[in-house]
Amino acid sequence: MPIRALLEVQGLRAGYGETEVLRGVDLSVGAGEIVAVLGSNGVGKSTLNRTLSGVVSARAGAICFDGVAIEREKPALIVARGLIHVPEGRRIFPNMTVRENLDLGSYRRARAQRAQNRERVFGIFPRLRERTSQDAGTLSGGEQQMLAIGRGLMAEPKLLILDEPSLGLSPLLVEELFALIGRIRADGVAILLVEQNVVQSLEVADRAYILAEGNFVMSGAASTVAANPELKRAYLGL
Repeated sequence: MPIRALLEVQGLRAGYGETEVLRGVDLSVGAGEIVAVLGSNGVGKSTLNRTLSGVVSARAGAICFDGVAIEREKPALIVARGLIHVPEGRRIFPNMTVRENLDLGSYRRARAQRAQNRERVFGIFPRLRERTSQDAGTLSGGEQQMLAIGRGLMAEPKLLILDEPSLGLSPLLVEELFALIGRIRADGVAILLVEQNVVQSLEVADRAYILAEGNFVMSGAASTVAANPELKRAYLGL
């Protein structure tokens, strides 16, 4: 039985000023899937994330999320629909406590379930419970990434976009992070994993897309992509 498409993107074009970054992108994410978007720096990964979440306006094409066209919607309404973007660089509030940062995640969505969702986050990231009253800026890099993802989970996402979550983490923390991503999916959350970490992304993902110069040059089952030597050499630098 085919997986219901939660996110459908067709012919998406976007960019900045006179520069077109995305050049007709087609993408889908099914309910409960982990889909990886892989590529090197500068190929348009962050632009894709920002366009899906409404921060960058689509110039052409269609974005359908949970059966609704969202390519012209404002970011706040997209969040309210359950598409949650955890941006690159964590973007936590350093002078606020861990609890305050988490609670801000439910500002637009799931406010009534705030306490319940906080406990759910603590179940996935036990270290955050130990640091509830600690200022977020004093956390380690790995803990800050856990906090950023936990803040996204506070909104009860239907789809969670993770933008370079392993960036700047030690190899041990990267292993832990990818294990936790699998646990989040086990709770029923679909994940769009946008990464440069090719090997571990393909291990955890169901399907993968390879982005190069604003277009997807290949897509398919993650296992198929991982086994393709030409792809790894030409587009991923492996």
